[in-house]
Order: sequence, then C-alpha cells, then structure tokens
Amino acid sequence: MPNSLDKIDTQILALLQQNSNRTTKSIANELGMTTTPIFERIKKLEKEGYINKYVAVLNNKKIGLKQTVFIGITLQGHTRSFLEKFVTQINSFPEVIECHRVSGNFDYLLKLVVEDIEAYETFIISKLTLLPYLGNVQSLIALSTNKETNEIDLSSLL
Repeated sequence: MPNSLDKIDTQILALLQQNSNRTTKSIANELGMTTTPIFERIKKLEKEGYINKYVAVLNNKKIGLKQTVFIGITLQGHTRSFLEKFVTQINSFPEVIECHRVSGNFDYLLKLVVEDIEAYETFIISKLTLLPYLGNVQSLIALSTNKETNEIDLSSLL
C-alpha cells in the first residue's frame, strides 16, 4: 500500500470521502474502534498530506451555475515564462474550477462552471482572449452530466 497506509487508514479515507462532516465517533463506531485512535489516525493522515482539505460539494444548478464548459488551450510558446504566466492568470479566474496541464492536442484543459452560455461568452471575451500568450482555444459545452464525483475508489488498496 502507498506510503504506510493500512486497512484502517484506507477505510477512514473512504468514509471521509463519502461525508467529510462525519464525527470521529461515528467513524470509530462504524470501524468497531474507539475515538482516540481514529482521531489520531485522521490527524496523521492530514499531517502526511493524504487529506488536502474538507469541502462541501455544492449543487451548481441550485446556486445558479447551470453551464459546464471544458476548454482545450494551446499556448503560443512553451517556455517556462509562458507556462507560469498562463497558470497565474488562469488561477485568478473564479469561473475556472479545474486547470490541468495535459499531453496531446492541447497544453491545458480547463473546466469552467458559469451561469449560462452568455456568461461563458463574457468570460471568453473579457478574460480569456485578453491573455497575450494564448494560441488556440477549443470549447466543449457540456449538454448534461452523467457522473461527477471527487470520490476516489480505494478498494484496490484494501
């Protein structure tokens, strides 16, 4: 198992992925343990970087963000300076919820969540196309979402 994860650690991670708001007591009860060792294990998992943060997963549509868009981007150059400037600028855009450097036809793949197609057009015109080192941009509009999760299957680690 990666970096000293044992079966109990993996089970704790799986339970926290399902509901990060769970109490130490509820996790201990489910695993048939007492709270103190569970608490200590969670703190160790946090300290060692297995747990980056705890978040609430929001319902995008309920909060008015109805459009998901994926954007494949090719930069004009590939120097360290181009890459660093691009990432710095992209990270400042709240519409961008994911930014991945990828191989293949694009340099980067972005995931945006916006109110609607008009908000996406505004993003393109007022933000993205103003980047001086931007090359090709290809947009993919999500028509529907069939699966969306942050949960990683840990069963292979057990």
